Amino acid sequence: MHKFDTKVQLLKYKVLKEVARLSWTDDLLENVTEIPKMIAPGKIPTMRCCVYKERAILSERVKLAIGGNRHNRKVIQVIDIACEDCPTGGYEVTSACRGCLAHRCEEACRRDAISFDHRQKAYIDKTKCVECGACAKACPYSAIQNYKRPCEQSCKVKAISVGSEKEAVIDYEKCIACGACVYACPFGAITDRSYILDVIDLLLKSERNTKYKVYALVAPSIAGQFAYAKLGQVITAIKELGFCGVVEVALGADAVARSEAEELEEKGFLTSSCCPAFVSYLEKNFPNLKDKISHGLSPAGTLARMLKEREENCKTVFIGPCTAKKTEFQREEYRGLLDSVITFEELQALIDSRDIPVSELPETALADASPFGRGFARSGGVAEAVAQALAERGSTVAFEPVLCSGLEECRSALLKANKGVLQGNFIEGMVCAGGCIGGAGCLTHGERGKSDVERYADEAVYAEIAAATDAFGK
Repeated sequence: MHKFDTKVQLLKYKVLKEVARLSWTDDLLENVTEIPKMIAPGKIPTMRCCVYKERAILSERVKLAIGGNRHNRKVIQVIDIACEDCPTGGYEVTSACRGCLAHRCEEACRRDAISFDHRQKAYIDKTKCVECGACAKACPYSAIQNYKRPCEQSCKVKAISVGSEKEAVIDYEKCIACGACVYACPFGAITDRSYILDVIDLLLKSERNTKYKVYALVAPSIAGQFAYAKLGQVITAIKELGFCGVVEVALGADAVARSEAEELEEKGFLTSSCCPAFVSYLEKNFPNLKDKISHGLSPAGTLARMLKEREENCKTVFIGPCTAKKTEFQREEYRGLLDSVITFEELQALIDSRDIPVSELPETALADASPFGRGFARSGGVAEAVAQALAERGSTVAFEPVLCSGLEECRSALLKANKGVLQGNFIEGMVCAGGCIGGAGCLTHGERGKSDVERYADEAVYAEIAAATDAFGK
């Protein structure tokens, strides 16, 4: 079995695989209602209280796997019926309460929300509590704990609240589509809509028309994802799906590093634009800093433009770890460049839907990018690439990067930049901790991904950024 971090990912994969399998032969519409029964057969439930609820939820998963409501373009969506088993959460008094005489929790609460039973055990009145946490801080036994829902805890932009039916509700004015809640939800009640059918449609068209070329643009974080096979075998498997070629997004990263080095020289201060969730967060929360975002496209968009300038009628599909990329490719500046986006989870489902024996395939090498472009996948890699690009330009600019791994560090840096007190002239913003190797669409998460990406970078054919980008242009 392929390695996934959680059984929720495995369940999502099973749905995507069945949807893809039926789509290759145009049998999806006739059998779409049968998919829940394929995954949850018989009358014995394996995930929920009854098999009928399992199938009802699976039906909602199928809808999002085939693209969801086309009038609702939001990438991160809640399956309400799957969310009802999660407790509301908030501050609760635990069994650690000793019924002490001090009652510091009561003194700390300004809403009179705390009372005591006949044993002097504390009790919180939820109708009065405003979740300020003062009581928890005051308790000498740490007996009051904040039991937030996993989705709420994971969402650092506070875009998730609890609805009237105790379901998660997403505030899309705040949401940056990073997918942290998707990975964190233990019930899989929050998920990302899929464009897997659009990709299959592109590939089927290329089968019928040899002039219709579809390129796979693979993110450098792919190096640490498919533990059961060699990277070269995975690249061969992607070509087996019908892609005419596989090109490293790291090459686009090389081009971005060159342009950002030049732009930094001109402006004196810059933030990176490679992470779409970071760009969205900055635009929504620090609009006065928008002009500081690198004016170039992300590496994926840059590479797509490079390909389409070389081959006018080709199509491009980004394959990576990022749910926010599904929002990015809908932005006006990316229209006509990136034609679709899928995650590594969806790639695995696509490969298995065609029964491709990945670990038995010959290897296909990637040799498009420099080690610096490949390093974009991890925290610190963008700054290293820009530093290299400045050096190759012979620049005299004193480069002072501020590395931000995770949203809290991004927020801190932007707050300082907003006040004009940031000690640095370049913000490398990555919303996912560790960089793209921590993206919500990864098969696995952890330190292994970092070491694999670094090894992948060391194997690059081109030693310099300019050599890689110039070679592509020839």
